[in-house]
Amino acid sequence: MLSVEELNDRLIDLAFAEDIGDGDHTTLCCIPADAMGKSKLLIKEEGVLAGMEIAKEVFRRFDPDMKVEVFIQDGTHVKPGDVAMIVTGRVRSLLQTERLMLNIMQRMSGIATMTNKYVERLKGTNTRVLDTRKTTPGMRMLEKAAVKIGGGVNHRIGLFDMILLKDNHVDFAGGIANAINRCHEYLKEKGKDLKIEIEVRNFDELQQVLDMGGVDRIMLDNFSVEDTRKAVEMVAGRFETESSGGITFDTLRDYAECGVDFISVGALTHSVKGLDMSFKAC
Repeated sequence: MLSVEELNDRLIDLAFAEDIGDGDHTTLCCIPADAMGKSKLLIKEEGVLAGMEIAKEVFRRFDPDMKVEVFIQDGTHVKPGDVAMIVTGRVRSLLQTERLMLNIMQRMSGIATMTNKYVERLKGTNTRVLDTRKTTPGMRMLEKAAVKIGGGVNHRIGLFDMILLKDNHVDFAGGIANAINRCHEYLKEKGKDLKIEIEVRNFDELQQVLDMGGVDRIMLDNFSVEDTRKAVEMVAGRFETESSGGITFDTLRDYAECGVDFISVGALTHSVKGLDMSFKAC
């Protein structure tokens, strides 16, 4: 299995391949090869900065001679006019790395900013906000890193690091009991030790899970606030609980006050707006 670093390296390579192709002809035609310069990362919108480490890797992989001076670290609240970093190097390198660096940092900062708003909304409760697998293909590691920078918690990274028996798994397996039993048989056969979560859609399914056990967390799918409160009382702390589906920023705290351990929010990564910033000559 590829490491996080290897996945990110492949992403950077692919991104340069699709952007530069056989050459940045605009830059090559008007900028001398030996021209040197500086560019600054200028923040144009209030939010939470994220992506500085991967940005440095973008510069390093394209041109190891580029020098990066960082003034603002990931996780810092920024405002318009802030200068997050200054990069010194060949002007051609500055121009050819600009778009990829901005694409990554704007998206990661947008995710960190949105996540932080959700985290702040939950202050005073014991509930933590989770991300999902609703990520941009190829950018999952970066997007999930941005969630953590914003104060959120990563759910499973992919299909490999946790068992999550969702409604389709339950239906195809022939019910709650079959799904849980087959899960344990599989883990034993493969010698794997993975956390097990199961999704329930109603109180009947919830009761089946409570009677059977054998899981670590129960996901309450599309439960109303009132039903969530009742479900948490039924679980009575025997398993972790997670609310998912149909939860908005406005209703987030209502669900948290029911006592659930986690609330998963797909919007953290699938509906985010990038944070506005630019990379200007200085």
